[in-house]
Amino acid sequence: MATARSLGLLLFLLLTSGVSWGRAGYAGQANKPPPNGEVDPVVADENNGEEPRNPEEPRNVCRLKEDYEYNTFDLSDIAQCFTKCGQSDTNSCEVGNLQRYWLNYESHLLENSMETVDMPFVKALIQNISTDVSEDLLYSLVPSQIPRQVMRGEDQPADRVRLPKSLFGALPGNRSAVRLAITILNIGPGNVFKGPRLLEDKGSSVLNNRMVGLSVGQMHATGLSEPVEITFSHQHQSPNVILTCVFWDMAKGDWDSHGCSTEPGDGRTVCRCDHLTFFALLLRPTLDQATARTLTRISQAGSAVSMIFLAFTMVLYVAFRFSLQRFKSEDAPKIHMALSTSLFLLNLTFLINVGSGSQGPPASCWVRAAIFHYFLLCVFTWMGLEAFHLYLLVIKVFNTYFGHYFLKLSLLGWGLPVLIVIGVGSSNSYGVYTIRDQENRTSLELCWFQKEPALYATVHGYFLVTFLFGAVVLAMVAWKIFTLPSVTAGKGQGQTWKSVLTVLGLSSLVGMTWGLAVLTPLGLSTVYIFTLLNSLQGLFIFCWFIILYFPTQSTTTSSSGTARLDQAHSMSQE
Repeated sequence: MATARSLGLLLFLLLTSGVSWGRAGYAGQANKPPPNGEVDPVVADENNGEEPRNPEEPRNVCRLKEDYEYNTFDLSDIAQCFTKCGQSDTNSCEVGNLQRYWLNYESHLLENSMETVDMPFVKALIQNISTDVSEDLLYSLVPSQIPRQVMRGEDQPADRVRLPKSLFGALPGNRSAVRLAITILNIGPGNVFKGPRLLEDKGSSVLNNRMVGLSVGQMHATGLSEPVEITFSHQHQSPNVILTCVFWDMAKGDWDSHGCSTEPGDGRTVCRCDHLTFFALLLRPTLDQATARTLTRISQAGSAVSMIFLAFTMVLYVAFRFSLQRFKSEDAPKIHMALSTSLFLLNLTFLINVGSGSQGPPASCWVRAAIFHYFLLCVFTWMGLEAFHLYLLVIKVFNTYFGHYFLKLSLLGWGLPVLIVIGVGSSNSYGVYTIRDQENRTSLELCWFQKEPALYATVHGYFLVTFLFGAVVLAMVAWKIFTLPSVTAGKGQGQTWKSVLTVLGLSSLVGMTWGLAVLTPLGLSTVYIFTLLNSLQGLFIFCWFIILYFPTQSTTTSSSGTARLDQAHSMSQE
Protein backbone atom coordinates (compact mmCIF):
# COMPACT_ATOMS: atom_id res chain seq x y z
CA MET A 1 0.00 0.00 0.00
CA ALA A 2 1.80 3.08 -1.16
CA THR A 3 1.67 6.03 1.20
CA ALA A 4 0.76 8.34 -1.67
CA ARG A 5 0.79 8.45 -5.46
CA SER A 6 1.99 11.07 -7.88
CA LEU A 7 2.81 13.31 -11.82
CA GLY A 8 1.88 18.99 -22.41
CA LEU A 9 1.90 17.77 -25.36
CA LEU A 10 4.91 19.27 -27.20
CA LEU A 11 3.54 21.50 -29.96
CA PHE A 12 5.00 22.34 -33.38
CA LEU A 13 3.78 24.64 -36.16
CA LEU A 14 2.09 22.96 -39.11
CA LEU A 15 0.50 25.03 -41.88
CA THR A 16 -1.83 23.70 -44.52
CA SER A 17 -1.05 23.82 -48.18
CA GLY A 18 -1.80 27.02 -50.03
CA VAL A 19 -4.57 27.71 -52.53
CA SER A 20 -4.87 30.09 -55.43
CA TRP A 21 -5.01 33.83 -54.84
CA GLY A 22 -8.62 33.84 -56.09
CA ARG A 23 -10.96 36.64 -55.06
CA ALA A 24 -8.31 38.27 -52.86
CA GLY A 25 -6.22 39.09 -55.94
CA TYR A 26 -6.33 42.26 -58.02
CA ALA A 27 -9.43 42.34 -60.24
CA GLY A 28 -8.72 40.90 -63.66
CA GLN A 29 -5.02 40.29 -62.87
CA ALA A 30 -4.77 37.24 -60.62
CA ASN A 31 -1.48 36.80 -58.78
CA LYS A 32 -0.34 40.32 -59.79
CA PRO A 33 -0.08 43.26 -57.40
CA PRO A 34 -2.11 46.43 -58.10
CA PRO A 35 -0.29 49.20 -59.98
CA ASN A 36 1.95 51.65 -58.11
CA GLY A 37 1.93 49.40 -55.06
CA GLU A 38 -1.62 50.54 -54.14
CA VAL A 39 -3.96 48.38 -52.15
CA ASP A 40 -7.12 47.27 -53.89
CA PRO A 41 -9.93 48.88 -51.89
CA VAL A 42 -12.16 45.86 -52.40
CA VAL A 43 -9.49 43.55 -51.05
CA ALA A 44 -8.70 45.94 -48.20
CA ASP A 45 -12.35 45.98 -47.22
CA GLU A 46 -12.51 42.13 -47.27
CA ASN A 47 -9.43 42.01 -45.05
CA ASN A 48 -10.71 44.58 -42.56
CA GLY A 49 -8.54 47.33 -43.98
CA GLU A 50 -5.34 45.27 -43.88
CA GLU A 51 -3.13 44.54 -46.84
CA PRO A 52 -3.91 41.23 -48.56
CA ARG A 53 -1.91 38.13 -47.67
CA ASN A 54 1.03 37.29 -49.90
CA PRO A 55 -0.34 34.95 -52.60
CA GLU A 56 2.57 32.59 -51.95
CA GLU A 57 1.85 32.41 -48.19
CA PRO A 58 0.14 29.10 -47.37
CA ARG A 59 -3.37 29.28 -46.01
CA ASN A 60 -3.88 28.11 -42.43
CA VAL A 61 -7.47 26.88 -42.26
CA CYS A 62 -7.12 26.06 -38.55
CA ARG A 63 -7.18 29.76 -37.72
CA LEU A 64 -10.52 30.01 -39.56
CA LYS A 65 -10.16 33.76 -40.17
CA GLU A 66 -12.03 33.62 -43.47
CA ASP A 67 -15.59 32.67 -44.34
CA TYR A 68 -15.70 28.97 -45.04
CA GLU A 69 -18.53 27.05 -46.59
CA TYR A 70 -19.93 23.65 -45.68
CA ASN A 71 -18.92 22.14 -49.00
CA THR A 72 -16.97 18.92 -49.31
CA PHE A 73 -13.64 20.69 -49.88
CA ASP A 74 -13.87 23.02 -46.87
CA LEU A 75 -15.23 20.29 -44.59
CA SER A 76 -12.34 17.97 -45.47
CA ASP A 77 -9.80 20.76 -45.16
CA ILE A 78 -11.02 21.96 -41.76
CA ALA A 79 -11.44 18.41 -40.43
CA GLN A 80 -7.64 18.09 -40.61
CA CYS A 81 -7.51 20.54 -37.68
CA PHE A 82 -8.87 17.81 -35.40
CA THR A 83 -5.36 16.37 -35.57
CA LYS A 84 -3.24 19.41 -36.40
CA CYS A 85 -4.43 21.50 -33.47
CA GLY A 86 -3.02 18.95 -31.09
CA GLN A 87 0.38 19.23 -32.75
CA SER A 88 0.77 22.94 -33.46
CA ASP A 89 1.34 25.90 -31.22
CA THR A 90 -1.63 27.82 -29.89
CA ASN A 91 -1.19 30.69 -32.37
CA SER A 92 -1.79 28.45 -35.39
CA CYS A 93 -5.28 27.33 -34.30
CA GLU A 94 -8.41 29.23 -33.36
CA VAL A 95 -10.05 26.45 -31.38
CA GLY A 96 -13.10 28.55 -30.52
CA ASN A 97 -13.80 29.34 -34.18
CA LEU A 98 -13.33 25.70 -35.16
CA GLN A 99 -15.76 24.56 -32.47
CA ARG A 100 -18.39 27.09 -33.56
CA TYR A 101 -17.95 25.99 -37.16
CA TRP A 102 -18.80 22.38 -36.32
CA LEU A 103 -21.55 23.25 -33.83
CA ASN A 104 -23.32 25.23 -36.58
CA TYR A 105 -22.97 22.34 -39.00
CA GLU A 106 -26.15 20.69 -37.75
CA SER A 107 -28.10 23.89 -38.39
CA HIS A 108 -26.73 23.87 -41.92
CA LEU A 109 -27.91 20.29 -42.36
CA LEU A 110 -31.40 21.11 -41.11
CA GLU A 111 -31.70 24.12 -43.41
CA ASN A 112 -30.80 22.15 -46.51
CA SER A 113 -32.52 19.23 -48.15
CA MET A 114 -29.72 16.77 -47.44
CA GLU A 115 -30.67 13.35 -46.13
CA THR A 116 -27.32 11.81 -45.21
CA VAL A 117 -23.68 12.74 -44.86
CA ASP A 118 -21.02 10.06 -45.22
CA MET A 119 -17.49 11.34 -44.76
CA PRO A 120 -14.59 9.76 -42.83
CA PHE A 121 -14.86 12.28 -39.99
CA VAL A 122 -18.62 12.87 -39.89
CA LYS A 123 -21.70 10.72 -40.40
CA ALA A 124 -25.15 12.30 -40.30
CA LEU A 125 -28.79 11.44 -40.83
CA ILE A 126 -31.40 14.13 -41.53
CA GLN A 127 -35.01 13.00 -41.41
CA ASN A 128 -38.51 14.45 -41.32
CA ILE A 129 -40.36 13.20 -38.24
CA SER A 130 -44.07 13.48 -37.52
CA THR A 131 -44.77 15.29 -34.25
CA ASP A 132 -47.50 12.79 -33.31
CA VAL A 133 -45.37 9.66 -33.33
CA SER A 134 -46.90 6.85 -31.30
CA GLU A 135 -43.70 5.32 -29.90
CA ASP A 136 -40.13 6.15 -29.00
CA LEU A 137 -37.66 6.29 -31.87
CA LEU A 138 -34.46 4.27 -31.85
CA TYR A 139 -31.42 5.01 -34.02
CA SER A 140 -28.10 3.23 -34.40
CA LEU A 141 -24.87 5.13 -33.70
CA VAL A 142 -22.30 2.73 -35.13
CA PRO A 143 -19.22 4.95 -35.64
CA SER A 144 -18.34 3.59 -39.10
CA GLN A 145 -21.91 3.86 -40.43
CA ILE A 146 -24.46 6.55 -41.13
CA PRO A 147 -27.04 6.69 -38.31
CA ARG A 148 -30.18 4.82 -39.24
CA GLN A 149 -33.54 4.20 -37.65
CA VAL A 150 -33.92 0.82 -35.97
CA MET A 151 -37.38 -0.58 -36.58
CA ARG A 152 -39.42 -2.62 -34.15
CA GLY A 153 -38.31 -6.25 -34.05
CA GLU A 154 -34.72 -5.52 -35.06
CA ASP A 155 -31.84 -6.29 -32.76
CA GLN A 156 -30.74 -3.25 -30.84
CA PRO A 157 -27.24 -2.10 -31.83
CA ALA A 158 -24.62 -1.68 -29.12
CA ASP A 159 -24.34 2.05 -29.84
CA ARG A 160 -27.73 3.71 -30.08
CA VAL A 161 -29.90 6.67 -29.15
CA ARG A 162 -33.50 6.52 -28.01
CA LEU A 163 -35.66 9.61 -28.53
CA PRO A 164 -38.86 9.66 -26.44
CA LYS A 165 -42.09 10.32 -28.30
CA SER A 166 -42.91 13.09 -25.81
CA LEU A 167 -39.99 15.07 -27.22
CA PHE A 168 -41.79 15.66 -30.53
CA GLY A 169 -45.23 16.24 -29.04
CA ALA A 170 -43.91 18.97 -26.70
CA LEU A 171 -42.33 21.08 -29.44
CA PRO A 172 -43.77 24.62 -29.69
CA GLY A 173 -45.95 25.59 -32.64
CA ASN A 174 -48.56 23.65 -34.55
CA ARG A 175 -46.26 21.59 -36.69
CA SER A 176 -47.14 18.30 -38.29
CA ALA A 177 -43.51 17.39 -38.86
CA VAL A 178 -40.02 18.54 -37.85
CA ARG A 179 -36.55 17.84 -39.18
CA LEU A 180 -34.29 15.67 -37.05
CA ALA A 181 -30.50 15.66 -37.38
CA ILE A 182 -28.30 12.99 -35.80
CA THR A 183 -24.56 13.52 -36.21
CA ILE A 184 -21.56 11.39 -35.29
CA LEU A 185 -18.43 13.56 -35.30
CA ASN A 186 -14.90 12.20 -34.94
CA ILE A 187 -13.03 14.99 -33.12
CA GLY A 188 -9.63 13.34 -33.37
CA PRO A 189 -6.75 13.44 -30.89
CA GLY A 190 -6.18 17.22 -31.00
CA ASN A 191 -7.45 19.88 -28.62
CA VAL A 192 -10.65 20.77 -30.51
CA PHE A 193 -13.70 19.92 -28.36
CA LYS A 194 -11.49 18.91 -25.47
CA GLY A 195 -12.10 21.94 -23.24
CA PRO A 196 -9.96 23.32 -20.39
CA ARG A 197 -10.61 20.35 -18.09
CA LEU A 198 -9.35 17.71 -20.51
CA LEU A 199 -6.43 19.81 -21.72
CA GLU A 200 -5.31 20.39 -18.12
CA ASP A 201 -5.76 16.75 -17.16
CA LYS A 202 -3.66 14.80 -19.63
CA GLY A 203 -4.99 11.50 -18.29
CA SER A 204 -8.60 12.16 -19.36
CA SER A 205 -10.10 11.67 -22.80
CA VAL A 206 -13.30 11.49 -24.83
CA LEU A 207 -14.33 7.91 -25.52
CA ASN A 208 -13.10 7.02 -29.02
CA ASN A 209 -12.78 10.79 -29.71
CA ARG A 210 -16.43 10.68 -30.71
CA MET A 211 -19.30 13.04 -29.99
CA VAL A 212 -22.95 12.62 -30.91
CA GLY A 213 -25.10 15.58 -31.94
CA LEU A 214 -28.90 15.67 -31.67
CA SER A 215 -31.01 18.52 -33.04
CA VAL A 216 -34.73 18.86 -33.78
CA GLY A 217 -36.08 21.67 -35.92
CA GLN A 218 -33.31 24.10 -34.90
CA MET A 219 -35.01 24.54 -31.55
CA HIS A 220 -33.28 24.84 -28.18
CA ALA A 221 -34.83 21.81 -26.46
CA THR A 222 -34.14 21.80 -22.70
CA GLY A 223 -35.87 20.49 -19.58
CA LEU A 224 -37.37 17.48 -21.35
CA SER A 225 -39.96 15.56 -19.34
CA GLU A 226 -38.39 12.32 -20.59
CA PRO A 227 -34.66 12.26 -21.20
CA VAL A 228 -33.01 11.18 -24.41
CA GLU A 229 -31.04 7.98 -23.91
CA ILE A 230 -27.64 7.45 -25.55
CA THR A 231 -25.80 4.15 -25.17
CA PHE A 232 -22.04 4.05 -25.71
CA SER A 233 -20.36 0.66 -26.02
CA HIS A 234 -16.75 0.26 -24.89
CA GLN A 235 -14.25 -2.23 -23.56
CA HIS A 236 -14.21 -3.16 -19.91
CA GLN A 237 -12.64 -0.27 -17.98
CA SER A 238 -10.27 -0.64 -15.06
CA PRO A 239 -11.65 0.23 -11.59
CA ASN A 240 -9.64 3.45 -11.41
CA VAL A 241 -11.41 4.97 -14.45
CA ILE A 242 -14.45 7.20 -13.94
CA LEU A 243 -16.99 7.32 -16.80
CA THR A 244 -19.07 10.49 -17.03
CA CYS A 245 -21.80 11.44 -19.48
CA VAL A 246 -21.32 15.04 -20.62
CA PHE A 247 -22.55 17.58 -23.14
CA TRP A 248 -20.75 20.44 -24.82
CA ASP A 249 -21.64 23.74 -23.13
CA MET A 250 -21.26 26.37 -25.86
CA ALA A 251 -21.28 29.24 -23.35
CA LYS A 252 -18.44 27.79 -21.27
CA GLY A 253 -16.58 26.19 -24.13
CA ASP A 254 -16.18 23.06 -22.04
CA TRP A 255 -17.79 19.75 -21.20
CA ASP A 256 -20.49 19.73 -18.51
CA SER A 257 -22.57 16.99 -16.92
CA HIS A 258 -25.49 19.11 -15.65
CA GLY A 259 -28.80 17.53 -16.63
CA CYS A 260 -27.17 14.21 -17.54
CA SER A 261 -27.04 10.97 -15.58
CA THR A 262 -24.56 8.13 -16.04
CA GLU A 263 -25.48 4.45 -15.78
CA PRO A 264 -22.36 2.28 -16.18
CA GLY A 265 -22.76 -1.31 -17.22
CA ASP A 266 -20.82 -4.29 -18.49
CA GLY A 267 -19.24 -3.12 -21.75
CA ARG A 268 -21.57 -0.15 -22.13
CA THR A 269 -22.62 3.09 -20.47
CA VAL A 270 -26.09 4.63 -20.77
CA CYS A 271 -26.38 8.43 -20.75
CA ARG A 272 -29.72 10.11 -20.05
CA CYS A 273 -29.93 13.86 -20.63
CA ASP A 274 -32.83 16.32 -20.45
CA HIS A 275 -31.78 18.46 -23.43
CA LEU A 276 -30.47 18.24 -27.00
CA THR A 277 -26.95 19.19 -28.06
CA PHE A 278 -23.63 17.38 -28.63
CA PHE A 279 -22.89 14.55 -26.18
CA ALA A 280 -19.88 12.40 -25.33
CA LEU A 281 -18.57 10.00 -22.70
CA LEU A 282 -15.55 11.20 -20.72
CA LEU A 283 -12.97 8.77 -19.35
CA ARG A 284 -11.07 10.11 -16.39
CA PRO A 285 -8.76 8.07 -14.17
CA THR A 286 -9.30 8.31 -10.44
CA LEU A 287 -5.60 8.97 -10.10
CA ASP A 288 -4.63 11.11 -13.08
CA GLN A 289 -1.34 12.96 -13.36
CA ALA A 290 -2.68 16.19 -11.85
CA THR A 291 -4.25 14.31 -8.93
CA ALA A 292 -1.08 12.29 -8.41
CA ARG A 293 0.97 15.49 -8.18
CA THR A 294 -1.50 17.03 -5.72
CA LEU A 295 -1.58 13.93 -3.51
CA THR A 296 2.20 13.74 -3.55
CA ARG A 297 2.50 17.35 -2.43
CA ILE A 298 -0.05 16.81 0.33
CA SER A 299 1.83 13.72 1.51
CA GLN A 300 5.20 15.44 1.39
CA ALA A 301 3.92 18.44 3.34
CA GLY A 302 2.07 16.26 5.85
CA SER A 303 5.09 13.97 6.28
CA ALA A 304 7.33 16.97 6.97
CA VAL A 305 4.87 18.29 9.57
CA SER A 306 4.62 14.84 11.17
CA MET A 307 8.39 14.50 11.36
CA ILE A 308 8.66 17.84 13.17
CA PHE A 309 6.07 16.90 15.80
CA LEU A 310 7.39 13.36 16.14
CA ALA A 311 10.81 14.87 16.83
CA PHE A 312 9.22 17.08 19.50
CA THR A 313 7.57 14.00 21.00
CA MET A 314 10.84 12.08 21.17
CA VAL A 315 12.70 15.06 22.70
CA LEU A 316 9.96 15.43 25.34
CA TYR A 317 10.16 11.72 26.12
CA VAL A 318 13.91 11.93 26.69
CA ALA A 319 13.45 14.99 28.91
CA PHE A 320 10.70 13.31 30.93
CA ARG A 321 12.70 10.13 31.29
CA PHE A 322 15.43 12.06 33.10
CA SER A 323 13.02 14.16 35.18
CA LEU A 324 10.06 11.89 35.94
CA GLN A 325 10.38 8.53 37.66
CA ARG A 326 7.21 7.14 36.08
CA PHE A 327 8.77 7.29 32.61
CA LYS A 328 11.43 4.81 33.74
CA SER A 329 8.91 2.29 34.98
CA GLU A 330 5.85 2.64 32.73
CA ASP A 331 5.70 0.73 29.45
CA ALA A 332 3.11 2.87 27.65
CA PRO A 333 5.50 5.83 27.00
CA LYS A 334 8.13 3.40 25.70
CA ILE A 335 5.62 1.85 23.26
CA HIS A 336 4.51 5.34 22.17
CA MET A 337 8.17 6.21 21.51
CA ALA A 338 8.75 3.05 19.49
CA LEU A 339 5.70 3.88 17.33
CA SER A 340 6.84 7.51 17.01
CA THR A 341 10.35 6.43 15.99
CA SER A 342 9.05 4.02 13.34
CA LEU A 343 6.70 6.69 11.99
CA PHE A 344 9.51 9.26 11.88
CA LEU A 345 11.74 6.90 9.92
CA LEU A 346 8.86 5.88 7.61
CA ASN A 347 8.17 9.53 6.76
CA LEU A 348 11.87 10.14 6.20
CA THR A 349 12.28 7.17 3.84
CA PHE A 350 9.05 8.16 2.05
CA LEU A 351 10.36 11.66 1.33
CA ILE A 352 13.67 10.22 0.10
CA ASN A 353 11.95 7.57 -2.01
CA VAL A 354 9.47 9.92 -3.69
CA GLY A 355 12.09 12.62 -4.12
CA SER A 356 14.56 10.33 -5.88
CA GLY A 357 11.94 8.35 -7.83
CA SER A 358 13.43 5.37 -9.65
CA GLN A 359 16.78 7.03 -10.28
CA GLY A 360 20.02 5.20 -9.69
CA PRO A 361 21.17 1.64 -10.32
CA PRO A 362 18.80 -1.29 -9.73
CA ALA A 363 20.65 -2.28 -6.55
CA SER A 364 20.12 1.20 -5.06
CA CYS A 365 16.42 1.06 -5.94
CA TRP A 366 16.18 -2.40 -4.37
CA VAL A 367 17.70 -1.12 -1.11
CA ARG A 368 15.40 1.94 -0.95
CA ALA A 369 12.35 -0.24 -1.53
CA ALA A 370 13.41 -2.71 1.16
CA ILE A 371 14.05 0.03 3.74
CA PHE A 372 10.75 1.73 2.94
CA HIS A 373 8.94 -1.61 3.23
CA TYR A 374 10.68 -2.39 6.53
CA PHE A 375 9.66 0.83 8.27
CA LEU A 376 6.10 0.55 6.93
CA LEU A 377 5.86 -2.92 8.47
CA CYS A 378 7.36 -1.58 11.70
CA VAL A 379 4.63 1.06 11.86
CA PHE A 380 1.93 -1.57 11.32
CA THR A 381 3.50 -3.85 13.92
CA TRP A 382 3.84 -1.18 16.60
CA MET A 383 0.26 -0.05 16.00
CA GLY A 384 -0.78 -3.66 16.62
CA LEU A 385 1.35 -3.75 19.77
CA GLU A 386 -0.28 -0.51 20.94
CA ALA A 387 -3.62 -2.28 20.59
CA PHE A 388 -2.30 -5.34 22.44
CA HIS A 389 -1.01 -3.21 25.31
CA LEU A 390 -4.31 -1.34 25.44
CA TYR A 391 -6.12 -4.68 25.66
CA LEU A 392 -4.01 -5.69 28.68
CA LEU A 393 -4.60 -2.35 30.41
CA VAL A 394 -8.31 -1.92 29.94
CA ILE A 395 -9.84 -5.27 29.05
CA LYS A 396 -7.87 -8.07 30.71
CA VAL A 397 -6.31 -6.01 33.55
CA PHE A 398 -5.54 -8.95 35.90
CA ASN A 399 -2.94 -11.72 35.50
CA THR A 400 -1.03 -9.75 32.91
CA TYR A 401 2.51 -10.23 34.18
CA PHE A 402 5.16 -10.79 31.51
CA GLY A 403 8.84 -10.93 32.33
CA HIS A 404 10.93 -8.51 30.26
CA TYR A 405 7.70 -7.27 28.73
CA PHE A 406 8.99 -4.33 26.68
CA LEU A 407 12.04 -6.26 25.49
CA LYS A 408 9.78 -8.94 24.06
CA LEU A 409 7.60 -6.28 22.40
CA SER A 410 10.71 -4.69 20.89
CA LEU A 411 11.92 -7.99 19.49
CA LEU A 412 8.52 -8.47 17.85
CA GLY A 413 8.10 -4.85 16.72
CA TRP A 414 11.54 -4.49 15.14
CA GLY A 415 12.41 -8.13 14.42
CA LEU A 416 9.34 -9.53 12.67
CA PRO A 417 9.52 -6.93 9.84
CA VAL A 418 13.17 -7.92 9.28
CA LEU A 419 12.17 -11.53 8.60
CA ILE A 420 9.41 -10.46 6.20
CA VAL A 421 11.73 -8.10 4.28
CA ILE A 422 14.37 -10.83 3.98
CA GLY A 423 11.75 -13.20 2.58
CA VAL A 424 10.46 -10.64 0.09
CA GLY A 425 13.97 -9.66 -0.94
CA SER A 426 14.97 -13.26 -1.55
CA SER A 427 12.08 -13.60 -4.00
CA ASN A 428 13.38 -10.57 -5.95
CA SER A 429 10.08 -8.70 -5.45
CA TYR A 430 11.56 -5.22 -4.99
CA GLY A 431 12.08 -2.89 -7.93
CA VAL A 432 10.53 -0.01 -9.84
CA TYR A 433 6.81 0.44 -9.14
CA THR A 434 4.91 2.40 -11.81
CA ILE A 435 1.48 3.98 -11.45
CA ARG A 436 -0.20 4.56 -14.81
CA ASP A 437 -3.39 6.19 -16.03
CA GLN A 438 -5.91 4.55 -18.34
CA GLU A 439 -3.88 5.53 -21.42
CA ASN A 440 -0.87 3.68 -20.00
CA ARG A 441 1.00 6.91 -19.29
CA THR A 442 3.20 7.07 -16.22
CA SER A 443 1.82 9.11 -13.31
CA LEU A 444 4.50 8.17 -10.76
CA GLU A 445 7.55 5.95 -10.49
CA LEU A 446 9.20 4.97 -7.21
CA CYS A 447 11.21 2.13 -5.73
CA TRP A 448 8.69 -0.27 -4.27
CA PHE A 449 7.32 -3.66 -5.39
CA GLN A 450 7.64 -5.03 -8.89
CA LYS A 451 5.67 -8.20 -8.05
CA GLU A 452 2.11 -7.61 -6.90
CA PRO A 453 1.57 -10.96 -5.06
CA ALA A 454 4.27 -10.01 -2.55
CA LEU A 455 2.70 -6.55 -2.18
CA TYR A 456 -0.74 -7.99 -1.47
CA ALA A 457 0.56 -10.57 1.02
CA THR A 458 3.13 -8.56 3.01
CA VAL A 459 1.54 -5.10 2.90
CA HIS A 460 -2.18 -5.35 2.27
CA GLY A 461 -2.65 -8.61 4.14
CA TYR A 462 -0.32 -7.68 7.01
CA PHE A 463 -2.05 -4.33 7.42
CA LEU A 464 -5.50 -5.92 7.37
CA VAL A 465 -4.62 -8.25 10.24
CA THR A 466 -3.19 -5.48 12.46
CA PHE A 467 -6.00 -3.07 11.55
CA LEU A 468 -8.79 -5.51 12.36
CA PHE A 469 -7.15 -6.41 15.66
CA GLY A 470 -6.77 -2.73 16.55
CA ALA A 471 -10.37 -1.98 15.54
CA VAL A 472 -11.75 -4.78 17.73
CA VAL A 473 -9.68 -3.68 20.75
CA LEU A 474 -10.63 -0.03 20.25
CA ALA A 475 -14.31 -0.95 20.08
CA MET A 476 -14.03 -2.91 23.33
CA VAL A 477 -12.16 -0.08 25.02
CA ALA A 478 -14.70 2.48 23.81
CA TRP A 479 -17.50 0.35 25.23
CA LYS A 480 -15.64 0.18 28.55
CA ILE A 481 -15.05 3.93 28.64
CA PHE A 482 -18.63 4.89 27.81
CA THR A 483 -20.07 2.44 30.34
CA LEU A 484 -17.98 3.77 33.22
CA PRO A 485 -20.12 4.85 36.19
CA SER A 486 -18.84 8.42 35.92
CA VAL A 487 -20.21 8.62 32.39
CA THR A 488 -23.46 6.70 32.79
CA ALA A 489 -24.32 8.59 35.97
CA GLY A 490 -24.67 11.72 33.85
CA LYS A 491 -22.11 13.88 35.64
CA GLY A 492 -22.09 16.37 32.83
CA GLN A 493 -21.50 16.90 29.17
CA GLY A 494 -17.82 17.54 29.84
CA GLN A 495 -17.23 13.95 30.94
CA THR A 496 -18.77 12.66 27.72
CA TRP A 497 -16.53 14.88 25.62
CA LYS A 498 -13.49 13.66 27.56
CA SER A 499 -14.48 10.10 26.73
CA VAL A 500 -14.89 10.97 23.05
CA LEU A 501 -11.50 12.67 22.94
CA THR A 502 -9.91 9.71 24.72
CA VAL A 503 -11.24 7.30 22.08
CA LEU A 504 -10.07 9.59 19.26
CA GLY A 505 -6.61 9.79 20.82
CA LEU A 506 -6.39 6.03 21.17
CA SER A 507 -7.52 5.60 17.56
CA SER A 508 -4.45 7.52 16.38
CA LEU A 509 -2.22 5.09 18.28
CA VAL A 510 -3.78 1.94 16.81
CA GLY A 511 -3.91 3.43 13.28
CA MET A 512 -7.63 3.69 12.62
CA THR A 513 -7.09 6.40 9.97
CA TRP A 514 -5.30 3.79 7.86
CA GLY A 515 -8.62 2.03 7.52
CA LEU A 516 -9.73 4.72 5.07
CA ALA A 517 -7.62 2.87 2.51
CA VAL A 518 -10.48 0.39 2.23
CA LEU A 519 -12.82 3.23 1.18
CA THR A 520 -10.57 4.79 -1.49
CA PRO A 521 -12.38 2.98 -4.36
CA LEU A 522 -15.51 4.97 -3.43
CA GLY A 523 -14.12 8.16 -4.90
CA LEU A 524 -11.40 10.74 -5.05
CA SER A 525 -12.53 12.52 -1.87
CA THR A 526 -11.67 9.48 0.28
CA VAL A 527 -8.24 9.32 -1.36
CA TYR A 528 -7.57 12.92 -0.31
CA ILE A 529 -8.86 12.31 3.24
CA PHE A 530 -6.79 9.12 3.57
CA THR A 531 -3.63 10.89 2.35
CA LEU A 532 -4.12 13.92 4.61
CA LEU A 533 -4.99 12.09 7.83
CA ASN A 534 -2.26 9.47 7.54
CA SER A 535 0.45 11.96 6.66
CA LEU A 536 -0.50 13.89 9.84
CA GLN A 537 -0.55 10.88 12.16
CA GLY A 538 2.63 12.12 13.85
CA LEU A 539 0.86 15.38 14.76
CA PHE A 540 -2.03 13.45 16.32
CA ILE A 541 0.35 11.32 18.40
CA PHE A 542 2.13 14.45 19.62
CA CYS A 543 -1.19 15.98 20.69
CA TRP A 544 -2.12 12.74 22.51
CA PHE A 545 1.26 12.64 24.22
CA ILE A 546 0.86 16.23 25.45
CA ILE A 547 -2.69 15.65 26.71
CA LEU A 548 -1.75 12.37 28.40
CA TYR A 549 1.43 13.45 30.14
CA PHE A 550 0.72 17.14 30.77
CA PRO A 551 -2.35 16.84 33.05
CA THR A 552 -3.82 19.96 34.58
CA GLN A 553 -3.56 20.56 38.31
CA SER A 554 -7.08 19.36 38.90
CA THR A 555 -6.46 16.09 37.11
CA THR A 556 -2.97 15.34 38.39
CA THR A 557 -4.24 12.80 40.84
CA SER A 558 -6.75 11.34 38.41
CA SER A 559 -5.03 11.10 35.09
CA SER A 560 -6.39 9.19 32.15
CA GLY A 561 -7.55 5.66 32.71
CA THR A 562 -4.89 4.19 30.46
CA ALA A 563 -2.08 6.01 32.25
CA ARG A 564 -3.22 4.85 35.70
CA LEU A 565 -3.75 1.30 34.58
CA ASP A 566 -0.39 1.28 32.85
CA GLN A 567 1.29 2.42 36.05
CA ALA A 568 -0.34 -0.41 37.98
CA HIS A 569 0.53 -2.85 35.24
CA SER A 570 4.18 -1.80 35.24
CA MET A 571 4.41 -2.09 39.03
CA SER A 572 3.01 -5.62 38.86
CA GLN A 573 5.93 -6.64 36.65
CA GLU A 574 8.64 -5.47 39.05
